Amino acid sequence: MTDIEKAFSGFFEICKGTIPEKDHAKIKDAYDLAFSVFSDSCWESGERIVVHSIEVAQIVVQEVGLGTDSTVAALLHNVYYKEQYTKEVESKFGKSVSAILEGMAKINAMGTDTVELHSENYRNLMLAMAGDVRVILVKIADRLQVMRHLDFHPEAVKAKISVETSFLYAPLAHRLGLYYINSELLDHCLKFQNPEAYNKVAVRLKETDRERASFVAEFVKPIENKLNARGFSFEMKARTKSINSIWRKMQTQKVDFDEVYDLFAIRVILNSELANEKSDCWQVYSIVTEEYQSNPKRMRDWITIPKSNGYESLHATVLGPHGKWVEVQIRTKRMDEIAEKGLAAHWKYKGGAGTSEMEKWLANVREILENPELNMVDFIDDFKMKVYADDIFVFTPKGDLKKLAAGSTLLDFAYEIHSGVGDRCVGGKVNGRNVTLRHKLKNGDQISVDTANHQRPKMDWLDFVVTTKAKNRIKASLNEEVKREAEIGKEVLLRKMKNWKIEYNDDSIRKLLKEYKLKLAQDLYYNISIGKIDTLQIKELLVGKKEDSAKQLITEMLPKEKVQELEFSGGDDYLVIDNNIKNVIYKLAPCCNPIFGDEIFGFVTINEGIKIHRTGCPNAPQMVERYPYRIIKAKWQDTKKKSSFQATIRISGTDEVGIVGQISHVLSKDIGVQMRSINIDTNNGDFDGTLRVYVNGIEHLDFLMNKLRSINGVFSVSRAD
Repeated sequence: MTDIEKAFSGFFEICKGTIPEKDHAKIKDAYDLAFSVFSDSCWESGERIVVHSIEVAQIVVQEVGLGTDSTVAALLHNVYYKEQYTKEVESKFGKSVSAILEGMAKINAMGTDTVELHSENYRNLMLAMAGDVRVILVKIADRLQVMRHLDFHPEAVKAKISVETSFLYAPLAHRLGLYYINSELLDHCLKFQNPEAYNKVAVRLKETDRERASFVAEFVKPIENKLNARGFSFEMKARTKSINSIWRKMQTQKVDFDEVYDLFAIRVILNSELANEKSDCWQVYSIVTEEYQSNPKRMRDWITIPKSNGYESLHATVLGPHGKWVEVQIRTKRMDEIAEKGLAAHWKYKGGAGTSEMEKWLANVREILENPELNMVDFIDDFKMKVYADDIFVFTPKGDLKKLAAGSTLLDFAYEIHSGVGDRCVGGKVNGRNVTLRHKLKNGDQISVDTANHQRPKMDWLDFVVTTKAKNRIKASLNEEVKREAEIGKEVLLRKMKNWKIEYNDDSIRKLLKEYKLKLAQDLYYNISIGKIDTLQIKELLVGKKEDSAKQLITEMLPKEKVQELEFSGGDDYLVIDNNIKNVIYKLAPCCNPIFGDEIFGFVTINEGIKIHRTGCPNAPQMVERYPYRIIKAKWQDTKKKSSFQATIRISGTDEVGIVGQISHVLSKDIGVQMRSINIDTNNGDFDGTLRVYVNGIEHLDFLMNKLRSINGVFSVSRAD
């Protein structure tokens, strides 16, 4: 019999006791496929590939306690990595096996160059990529087999795999309740990372083995007698701490090997009915503490309230023979199997029940969303990892791993890197493709950020970022901007009040805050700075309604040098408007198109200087009502200079032949008129038209309109604006 046949024969004997008989053929088929692909091929280390697969499958069955699909996946995991066999595996062994193998392939493809720096994030990313928790369990089994044979690999491989194991696989095993696999993995890591420490503890354990056995026999004898007398069905065994655990305790407590008092623990495992488990454990606890003095501070009750990963046990530390402290662990057979095999054992005991305890356990340990209505088989098949549904994991250009909330955008990532990077972010690249600030990220994305010195945080950024860090920084940056503007606004108000000879005091500020319904003085100053609150309106509120001259009003609003260029008359009561307007300090309002000769007024705007409106402007009532303090008197300067003003004329009449020609003739005959546009619409024998012309003033416009009225067929001519 070859070593491959021998390995499979021993493995299959184990399967007979754990795998349902109907699935035995499936196990053999998986082995046959693996052997047909690899035969007796070996890796560089000399290990046969098929033997490796068989040993991983044996760990899955015997030490992790998983079922048929996971075992088949373990046998085929190296076959699946060859792309030409992926479809064959799915067709022969089903989607469940294929899904487990696909998850393992994703994990294998994940780079781990910075695992030491970001170990928790790497574990989270691995769990998120795996999907099905069995993927992680089979990967842990695979890694345990590798660590058991790592002696045959080159030093560089030993170093890399040991680091991965200590930061990824051992913590995952612990998290899933696989305590003894975790301990063995960490022992192997210590062996390859610090061989001197490993050998020091291993040698001392071997040297003290007989002494410990003698002490255990002496310790357990009186307890065994009392338990037998009470009619308990039980077994007792001693479990020595792992080498890594002993070494870590020596380092943290700064003691030698002989000073580590809890090198081993005595375990009492009861065969109890489910309903009697807790009471039986407490009775045994009472018997143990009656026989040996206990240390109440070291008592641990994980029966009343189990650990978050489902671990249940009652621990007592008692003073044994020769004055030695001993930890006694009291649990039932069910509790012990869960402690040994973690998640898989929990399925065995709770999977079909769908109890509230199971829901609570899953929520606490894995934060997994599960369906309590499923039976055991369906439950395992549909058991998907939801633990990190609220997180995503992405990479920087240098390969550093970052954890973000699900739904995070490029801007969230920028703020995760540094608040300054976020404040100046203008876009970036995801997997080499240009994206905007709003681009949503996915697991495994590699991201770079583009920045610009002119960029500043915007209020709408708060609408699409999701991380608290980004939101807080944006708000802080916006608040800084508000503070800067508020300082400017305060300076403006102080200067204005000084000019008005109004005292700046708390009463004045309170009055303004009440008027504008604001809570803070900073808000008042900010609104002044951005122009939302007019200082002229503030003056009116503080000193009451007062008739100011045009020059005084404009001086309040416009820079001093611009006011000097304007002309005033009648004791500064009127702003004088030149009928040949070309300067930029004031403009003719397009809403009413005033022309020379119209009665006009000025309106001081925030950003566009002074606008000249006709007193009959349709917007005039609203401006006078809402902004009376911005209204200034204005009049035209009488001059012989010819100027040009746009006017709009509405004309209507009977649609007679040649009517448009007659209108055009009147316009063209007047050498002072420039035509801009003419638009005539006819309907049922009538016409309506709009003429846009340039005229010299109101008298010129009236003259032109009278000429148009004299045309036969025209019955209405009016100014449109």
